[in-house]
Amino acid sequence: MRTPDEIRIDATARVLTLRWPDGETQRIAHAQLRAACPCAGCRRVRLAGNPAAAVVVSPDVTLSGIEPMGYGVQLSFSDGHARGIYPWSWLHALGRGNPGGEAWPPSFSPGHLPEASQ
Repeated sequence: MRTPDEIRIDATARVLTLRWPDGETQRIAHAQLRAACPCAGCRRVRLAGNPAAAVVVSPDVTLSGIEPMGYGVQLSFSDGHARGIYPWSWLHALGRGNPGGEAWPPSFSPGHLPEASQ
């Protein structure tokens, strides 16, 4: 599993910077991270394809916290959302503009939506 050597939150520019072992540096906007949240609830809305139900993310949203979770990080946002765990491989793919396909671990694959318990 690839993990970044460095993670920085730039609150002014509203970007998360990841520096990977091969020297690649990626900057991902906070709003992009929030819009692409991998939690079951957000994924369900995106995959349903109903624009009326889509989550509207303010361009002013910022990261308010980051918590390591072994295979990735859990991000907290200024809008109160803090449910998604972002796997390292998925963040790497998102930084390259390809947040799908093989970048998703099996439990996060777009075709597999576990039922959310409420």
